[in-house]
Amino acid sequence: MKQWWKMSMVVVLAVTLLLESVSSLDPQANLITQQCSQFDTWNTVEFFSNLNSTLADLRRQLSVNNTHFATAQQARTTNPVYSLVQCRNYLSPADCVACFDIAALDIRKFCNLANGARVVYDGCILRYELRNFFTEIELGSSSEVCNVNQSVSAAAAFNLVGVGLLKDLAAATPKIKSYFAVAKRQVFDGRPSEKASVTVYAVAQCLATVSQGDCKSCLASAFTNIQNCLPQAGASSVAAGCFLRYSVTSFFADNDITNIMPYVQEGSSSTKTAIVAGVVGAISLLLFLLALLLWYRLLRKRKAAKRGNILGVTKLQGPTIYSYSDLKSATKNFSEEHKVGEGGFGDIYKGIIENGTIVAVKKLDVTTSKEKTDFESEVRLISNVHHRNIIRLLGCGGKGPVQLLVYEYMENGSLDKFLYGNKRGTLTWKQRIDIILGIARGLAYLHEQFHVCIIHRDIKSSNILLDDDFQPKIADFGLARLLPTGQSHVTTRYAGTFGYTAPEYAIHGHLCEKVDTYGFGIVVLEIISGQSCTHMENELQTEFLLEHAWKSYDNGTHDKLIDETLDPREYSVENAKRMIEIALKCTQSPFSLRPTMSQVVVLLVNDASLEYRQLNKASS
Repeated sequence: MKQWWKMSMVVVLAVTLLLESVSSLDPQANLITQQCSQFDTWNTVEFFSNLNSTLADLRRQLSVNNTHFATAQQARTTNPVYSLVQCRNYLSPADCVACFDIAALDIRKFCNLANGARVVYDGCILRYELRNFFTEIELGSSSEVCNVNQSVSAAAAFNLVGVGLLKDLAAATPKIKSYFAVAKRQVFDGRPSEKASVTVYAVAQCLATVSQGDCKSCLASAFTNIQNCLPQAGASSVAAGCFLRYSVTSFFADNDITNIMPYVQEGSSSTKTAIVAGVVGAISLLLFLLALLLWYRLLRKRKAAKRGNILGVTKLQGPTIYSYSDLKSATKNFSEEHKVGEGGFGDIYKGIIENGTIVAVKKLDVTTSKEKTDFESEVRLISNVHHRNIIRLLGCGGKGPVQLLVYEYMENGSLDKFLYGNKRGTLTWKQRIDIILGIARGLAYLHEQFHVCIIHRDIKSSNILLDDDFQPKIADFGLARLLPTGQSHVTTRYAGTFGYTAPEYAIHGHLCEKVDTYGFGIVVLEIISGQSCTHMENELQTEFLLEHAWKSYDNGTHDKLIDETLDPREYSVENAKRMIEIALKCTQSPFSLRPTMSQVVVLLVNDASLEYRQLNKASS
């Protein structure tokens, strides 16, 4: 085995040297994302023999058939391998093969012995698994990669044009036979000039093996995610079944552009005959509909009551239902050795379910019938929340008063351990900024992009979990409450954590989205300073972190707040001060002065968007 492994490494080294000249061509081989299975293959000789065979088959198909899409498989073994490659259609056949060659090298380098892997580039995608995944789209697990180092002028106009172009591409591409489209649009900033300030270039593509309906769903999800990157100069949104990208730099030729307008407008026009028929039909039905109106309203109320409907949410896909005995077995009877967390709303256990997936199981007691009805309604809603920066609720189960929630498992645990816990000092400056931006995007989704407004109410560092790439995921929706868009609520049932709770909520019970904005601001101060908001490390310092931050702002000594464990070469003091001022903006009182979370996202990604006016200190 050792000799075989040494020979394999020699081969990989030789291929690396051989491909150096190929990678210099750069056939859009900028790596966007790479993902590896957390499980290694147990029979490396057979598995890699099958993998080599499928990769060779993929390359042969690309080279001989001049195609941009291929699948291959070695399924009749104890270590099956399924592989897939897809290039953007605007690449030449030679560039497509070159992109594949780079991907085939990188997927081994990144993932080593993993029994499944995926690498995605601007120009192509390569994936292999030990199961057939060709029709998967992985809704809810798509991710966006933004060009956070480059902004554009005329941001408002760029946003408007970019959103319109991406929306049209996402709508048109599933209707095109090849599931592929590229387009561009010019941005005019309104100044008295005929020259466009910038041009937006974009591409949308689905796997050839998915259905039209899945292509449409996948691109709709990708479109939702990629909007978070605007007004940055470029971004990509990647899922297993689709790809969406835009840039201010051209990456395809004009003769490759697809005329998407017929597909966008399809079904939006009608003939005069149809109009006349519709009018006549509407008139003929009017009296009938008026007669049925009262009956319909009464029936709707009755059905809504039976379903436990809240805030008009009646068409949600329910969560997966796990049996109590399976979850009990997965957590070794909820043993102490499997406990990974605890809180006022229930203990959390690590478990491994039948398909080998590692999950987090939250155990809580729901006693009264009203609590159970509210719990089921909220679980049904939360299971439909799909965003890369929000923990995914996979399903639920229960027995009697014991209810179990099943979440995706985050190996790195919670953020607070990395800031002032046993892992303090391990986060780099870039990781901290990425975490701040991720939290902001997740909250903006909950407040404004989901079909109802969800207020978390308990945003704190221990409720932010980190995945293997240190991307943040907002967790613990046990305190989440729902509000109609644009409304606030006064509640007598306080829920939150001291130090992170907005004063208008803690004192007066006034609840709106900006309660979460306040908590976000406190978390940002903790991330920058590496200090707990209520227990500062300096024994001579008796005030809380927020009070100390305001004093530093007033004195112009922002830099004194920066975590001393950070390498000063990793960040600029001006950038750190900017992050602190954004955090303080989020804690202003009255709460009307605080930005919305979508405005916070813009502040974080656009260097020119922060107005340096005197801030209004939060009252206690």
